[in-house]
Amino acid sequence: MKKKMIVIGGGAAGMMTAIKASDKYEVTIIEKNEKCGKKLFITGKGRCNVTNASDEETFLRNVVTNPKFLYSSIYSYNQSQLMADIEAWGTKLKVERGDRVFPVSDHSSDIIKAFTSELARRRVKIIYNTSVKQIICRPVEAEDITSEKKSAYEKEAVGLVLSGGKRMMADVIVLTTGGRSYPLTGSLGEGYDMVKELGIEVVMPRPALVPLVTKETFVKEIMGLSLKNVSIKLIAGKNEYKGLKKDKILYQEMGEMLFTHFGVSGPLCLSASSYVSNFIAGQCEKDQELKDLFNKSRSFKPIILSIDLKPALSEEVLDKRILRDFEEFSNRELQNALVKLLPKSIIPFVIEMSGVSPCKKASDISLEERKRLLAALKDFRLTVNGLRGFEEAIITGGGISVKEINPQNMELKKVKNLRVAGEIIDVDALTGGFNLQIAWSTAYMAAE
Repeated sequence: MKKKMIVIGGGAAGMMTAIKASDKYEVTIIEKNEKCGKKLFITGKGRCNVTNASDEETFLRNVVTNPKFLYSSIYSYNQSQLMADIEAWGTKLKVERGDRVFPVSDHSSDIIKAFTSELARRRVKIIYNTSVKQIICRPVEAEDITSEKKSAYEKEAVGLVLSGGKRMMADVIVLTTGGRSYPLTGSLGEGYDMVKELGIEVVMPRPALVPLVTKETFVKEIMGLSLKNVSIKLIAGKNEYKGLKKDKILYQEMGEMLFTHFGVSGPLCLSASSYVSNFIAGQCEKDQELKDLFNKSRSFKPIILSIDLKPALSEEVLDKRILRDFEEFSNRELQNALVKLLPKSIIPFVIEMSGVSPCKKASDISLEERKRLLAALKDFRLTVNGLRGFEEAIITGGGISVKEINPQNMELKKVKNLRVAGEIIDVDALTGGFNLQIAWSTAYMAAE
């Protein structure tokens, strides 16, 4: 007779855990929503970027927080294995730019269908519209554990209390309730409270892969402007932040960004936000201080966002390019002489940053003024002083401390037979399918 496993949460990690465990366990999923995969449905702008087809080493370089913890998971169940499984379950996949993997149909519903069909085929029981209020534990008896684990386990998980008061008992419980991003999908962070009650350390959850808020309000005037092939650098100043003997570069990369009514977004800025979030969290001495920052939209000390608008051109080459444009448009005012070089909407703000008069004719621009203009193009600066909230965050930073988890089977070191997987763990990565693969791989380990 099979042992019983209960999986709390029917998202990406929960469904994968149930599928992979169903050969050895009688599995039941407890899902608070009316269907599984609700957050999965909106990922990748509705297309579902299921993974990234890079090799394992490249994959781990894209993990922002605690990459070493994932070694066992990623090498045990990698991207190729996942892709083979999904295609075997009936959904064809394709690889796009940046090794991003999507369903051929471009519909996330096809990924969910592949998983739910496999769950049905494996006869996994799913209880919908039901929440878990408590994990039931009992003290660990000496005969229940081996001598080497005797000092580690403090208790053993044996069952659950459901929202209606009903109790369900199980041999193994897997917690896959996700983080706090996209709360409208039901991700409210209740899993954190469950494990805190058991004495498990939770690193304060915070928004990650989230748009950046800037002090400058002129961004409203260029809202919607997308810049491709630009380079950004985020710099924390030594005079602003404790423990820095010199300015610290938090993130530096080339790619695409977008101006919004509150600041900046787009792939570059979303990735940068995870490093900003980690840095700010490290500056907070108390959880309440961090909670105030990320839950009440309080501004933090400024972090400089330096944008190189023309990273492919050296200063010397860019200067020659500006001279050519000035010769071509010699009788135009400066604000009308840069139309070949920059998008029209951003020109006034680049000129303002340079301190050169926008009404001055191109033919009258001095060498010194041209140098100032050049500096503004290669170092267009904004001041980041906040992050948007969980409602706009793609993932959650923070979560159950990796120090509390055995990476070989995702079991909590202090609680026998209670395992965790997915976004609830203090591990996060950049955009491009990496975070979903973390969910799949950690779920595989929890099941195996």
